[in-house]
Amino acid sequence: MPPFFESDADIDHIGLGVIYRTLPKPEWTHAAHFAAALWLLRHRPDWQLEDRLPALIRAYNEATGVQNTDTEGYHETITQASLAAARAVLATHPPEQPLHEIADALMTGPLGRSDWPLAYWSKARLFSVEARRGWMEADLKPFDPAEAAGLQAG
Repeated sequence: MPPFFESDADIDHIGLGVIYRTLPKPEWTHAAHFAAALWLLRHRPDWQLEDRLPALIRAYNEATGVQNTDTEGYHETITQASLAAARAVLATHPPEQPLHEIADALMTGPLGRSDWPLAYWSKARLFSVEARRGWMEADLKPFDPAEAAGLQAG
């Protein structure tokens, strides 16, 4: 399988593109969501991402013509779970390892599947208005970011 990202410049492009709202909408893929999270975790460790990321994504969505409503745009539960899983992955790699290698490793694991949250949340709960607006605890089994990332047995 070819790599998702060729270099750290690819990850920089995504991370900065989300911050400055310049990333073209077609490039805001599942892989790009995790690349942005990894980039922010590594390059903006002083940001309280659990608090700051929602506004960042909402602003990016609006800049690319995506409305943040009860049915589209920003999704709090998926964002916070994904951020926790990305943090767990990043913690298992040395700080000097190229970020594109970490992003590729993440994408070839369980998190590479866009339906990965459904191992923890039922469809009804995950896609509810409440889960989109705020954090909802998983209802199928307790959410464990390391387990979700395939870093430990479930």
